[in-house]
Amino acid sequence: MVGDDEPVGQSDGAGPPPVGVRSSHHLAAWDGAGLAEDTPDDVSDASGSAGAADKPRKTRRGALGSLLHESVIILVAALVLSLVIKTFFAQAFYIPSSSMEDTLLIGDKLVVNKLAPGPFDLGRGDIVVFLDPGGWLPPSEAQQPDIVTDVLTFVGLLPAHADEHLIKRIVGLPGDHVICCNADGLVTVNGEAIEEPYIRGDAAPSLDPFDVVVPQDHLWVMGDNRPESADSRYNLGSFGGGFVPMRNVVGTAFVIIWPLDRVTLLSNPGETFKGVPDPS
Repeated sequence: MVGDDEPVGQSDGAGPPPVGVRSSHHLAAWDGAGLAEDTPDDVSDASGSAGAADKPRKTRRGALGSLLHESVIILVAALVLSLVIKTFFAQAFYIPSSSMEDTLLIGDKLVVNKLAPGPFDLGRGDIVVFLDPGGWLPPSEAQQPDIVTDVLTFVGLLPAHADEHLIKRIVGLPGDHVICCNADGLVTVNGEAIEEPYIRGDAAPSLDPFDVVVPQDHLWVMGDNRPESADSRYNLGSFGGGFVPMRNVVGTAFVIIWPLDRVTLLSNPGETFKGVPDPS
């Protein structure tokens, strides 16, 4: 899960077909006709009846064993696949706080693309999940261990509450000069004022002034619900000076998956930063 002043918080196989069981009498008869001829008829009939009665039971046991074998293989394959996806490609989180309203609401579950940063670059306007750079989150209370929940979260079958994660929007990339605010009350990036349509309601871009240059390999991030977001602005005195190291970024949020009436792609507001020049 992700948050700000509150913690945030991701077939087959087939067994062998059942084999009918022959008695030693039948095997002997198969291997040597003379031995079968020497066996009394009443013994032959009794053995044959017992084999016929025993066969359905062994067939059922074989079918049950095959089903169990297949189920175990499917379950293990699903867990391994889920773990691989969570580790390298995508991870689910849920939202516990209001810092990103109205873009993300409390209780929303979303999926994060873990290929950015990496094969894909980060951009201004991206919503990112990141590890606490240090001192952004209050100490979390110890929780009773829940082995089942912990395992399912570890392999990615449940969204992470991730006590050490936060979620914000990138406003400044490495080298950017970010200032608040100009005469019109707007944030400027490298001298270009930006109109931010994602800010909640009629809230101002920021009531607290700042003037920063983002260090290399770091980000300047802000929540969409500016009055309720303890973001880079409020952590200037924290370890790292309010900047988020790129190495702390888990990935970019790209889709809300729950609740169903809020399923939507989280697109980057490219127009907002279209006129921003590269840092000088």
